[in-house]
Amino acid sequence: MLPPGLNTPREVTLYYDSVYDSLIDSGRAVPFLYPWSGIGAFAALAYLLIDHRHQPTLKRLRLPLFALLFAYQCWVIATNRARHPAGALGVGLLSSWGILWISTIAVVNDCQTDFSRIEQGDPETSENVPKDKRTATNGPVSGAKHDAPEDAKTTKGKDVTKSLYWQPYPTSFRHRIDWVADVFCSFRGVGWNFQTTTVPPPPKPIEMRLSGKGDSGDPRPDQVSRSGIRRFMDGDSLLQHTFTNLVIGYLCLDVVKVLMHHDAYFWGYVDASPSSYLPLFVQHSYILVRSYRLIIGLAGMYTALWEIFQLGPAFFCGVLGPRWIGLRGEPWMNPPDMFGAFAGVLDNGIAGWWSGWWHQIFRVAFEAHSTWLLKTLKIEKRSQKGQLTSLFVAFFLSACLHACGSFTLLGETRPLMGPFRFFLLQPIGIAVQMFAVRLLSKLGLTQKTPKVLKRTVNFVVVHTWLYFTGPLLLDDFAKGGVWLFEPVALSPLRLLGLGAKDDQFFCWWDGIVFWRSGKHWWDTGIAL
Repeated sequence: MLPPGLNTPREVTLYYDSVYDSLIDSGRAVPFLYPWSGIGAFAALAYLLIDHRHQPTLKRLRLPLFALLFAYQCWVIATNRARHPAGALGVGLLSSWGILWISTIAVVNDCQTDFSRIEQGDPETSENVPKDKRTATNGPVSGAKHDAPEDAKTTKGKDVTKSLYWQPYPTSFRHRIDWVADVFCSFRGVGWNFQTTTVPPPPKPIEMRLSGKGDSGDPRPDQVSRSGIRRFMDGDSLLQHTFTNLVIGYLCLDVVKVLMHHDAYFWGYVDASPSSYLPLFVQHSYILVRSYRLIIGLAGMYTALWEIFQLGPAFFCGVLGPRWIGLRGEPWMNPPDMFGAFAGVLDNGIAGWWSGWWHQIFRVAFEAHSTWLLKTLKIEKRSQKGQLTSLFVAFFLSACLHACGSFTLLGETRPLMGPFRFFLLQPIGIAVQMFAVRLLSKLGLTQKTPKVLKRTVNFVVVHTWLYFTGPLLLDDFAKGGVWLFEPVALSPLRLLGLGAKDDQFFCWWDGIVFWRSGKHWWDTGIAL
């Protein structure tokens, strides 16, 4: 438990530093170190680089190798710890995600036979494509698996460097390295035949080129999905959008962090009195104080993730670009937004919050395991039973991921009663609201209700539900030290003296990574 008497967030951070040192020095934990903590991922990559499509014995090795990976990642979660707050959360969250993603691409699916990606070149001569796979396809990218997703013939007379086709697992080892690395990192499946439906299909000119019909000349090629995710065609527009978001996100994060530094709740004292800067009517209201803290916590999560997600397009399109990484540097291959439009929440309630507005970075993995389970149990996916099964499987997996992240935090967290319970409650709320809407529809009430009233009801229902369930997650983050994470290096607001009494303009005084020199090679490396 966090000891009483710590007066600033920096003092709490230094306390957790001492906790980390004590765990490592006493042997109760081992430091999370790169590259050794990535052994499981490296082993999986090495296996996927071996062509097992025509080797039944090698193909059957997927399951025992996955079992070894599972055991190793569980050992990491049980024993490895990081000093940095974000790193401490990441040890559990990313280690468990590694299990889930490898299962997605190598167990419930076999990426070597099931997956294909959009590639640029001439499929008739490219060594990426086996001769027996060089068949045309006229199907657009829809996010679903294709019967013949490998490639499309180029149109006669066209510039082959601009033709696009579906590339299966390459026969050339040199090209296979890039293909496997890409599938390993493409969590949303952008540019792959398993792309999540929340990302819009490629712009029309790209689909035309994929089908071998050339450029359509569409003057407005950008695509927007139903959830509000935009896919850019123009590089300048993408970089302008990304740069604007980075600046806005940075300033918002600074505001959020300063507010957190003035509220001991976010240091880990979850029963602390409200901040004195709040109006008296807020301080004297339990409901308003709780709501305020939930809003600040949500703003912290949203803006931090939002900022991180903008870095990918900025780097791959703005720094590298097509010149260095080919098609992966094109703007339409790097949709910058992970969060959808809030209108989805107003229209669909709790389901809209989780399926459209909140980030969908884990969605492909959740749906892959849901689909596998439904096929195994022979349940129709679109049936009510199938929909409920998919819903609960997705949130169960999310609960496991976040519980593992809670477990590896340095504070006194409650992984099962906190994050795990929070995410298991969400499908219950969604199911109850869905059944209520269907009942009202059968009674003929929803058809007569004005849209503005429906949206108002959804807004109230969603935020009432999160008011009662949200503290399960946010309190656990507070107790674990997550809110001590410093996402900005330089703070304009703290330079103006608006931070805590020992805050400084430069916020990364403890650093994010450091080199640890141990007694042996296996306890020496880059630590978090």
